[in-house]
Amino acid sequence: MATDESMKSLVEAAFRDRELLRSPAHEAAVLRTIECLDQGQLRVAEPDKTPQAGGEGAAHRWVTHAWIKEAILLYFALRGMSLMEVGPFEFHDKIPLKRGLDKAGVRVVPPGTVRYGAFLEQGAIVMPGYVNIGAWVGSGSMVDTWATVGSCAQIGRGVHLAGGVGIGGVLEPPGARPVIIEDGVFVGSRVIVVEGVVVEEEAVLGAGVVLTASTAILDVTGPEVVEHRGRVPARSVVIPGTRPKRFPAGEFSIPCALIIGKRSEATDRKVSLNAALRDFAVPV
Repeated sequence: MATDESMKSLVEAAFRDRELLRSPAHEAAVLRTIECLDQGQLRVAEPDKTPQAGGEGAAHRWVTHAWIKEAILLYFALRGMSLMEVGPFEFHDKIPLKRGLDKAGVRVVPPGTVRYGAFLEQGAIVMPGYVNIGAWVGSGSMVDTWATVGSCAQIGRGVHLAGGVGIGGVLEPPGARPVIIEDGVFVGSRVIVVEGVVVEEEAVLGAGVVLTASTAILDVTGPEVVEHRGRVPARSVVIPGTRPKRFPAGEFSIPCALIIGKRSEATDRKVSLNAALRDFAVPV
């Protein structure tokens, strides 16, 4: 069995020169990488365990493994289109569906879809939603009806993605950080999180919040506004907002996100979540 380092070197070489995919060793490295992703032996992104200096978000840094995303892109190049039949459903695609859900202890409700190369920990639930290749979903998390987990997105443990949530995916450029939703986060209905935004542990995103890399996330709980971008601090309670901006044609309101409070640090997450939703009147 190839080691991670040997697979990495073969994948990186093939990504630089696609002709190398004709080599059995390089093709095998790509296929083995996707197999390891599917089994949870590899992750596209993972918490950085190296010691870090202090500062904002210091405890919540993530490392993105570009070579694994390169392997996913090469996998698409290797695969041909094929017809797949699942009961009355017919699919025509390059990537097969994930198998062995019963042995993995994962619940997928029809017509929920999980692609091969995604990993779900035991106890994860997918309602009629979608989990794309390269994604990772932790135990006790629910992908609710019509919620989407994009390619390579990382969803922590005990997370709830409510109906219609859109978690964006990213494959290119390979070094780009995927969306990270950390443990215990609640994501309300129709929320959109894209462009590598990190939502730190136990945060609450109210219905309709839209977070991109450039979205201003404004903490309005103190005497002065504190602005964040690309990161929702741990246990923040967030709702949609707007703020004025002047353009040549006049002044208009542009979307932002407002941090209106903090979720309790109580050990019982369910009690803490219910209190946050009630106390801050957050629509979900």
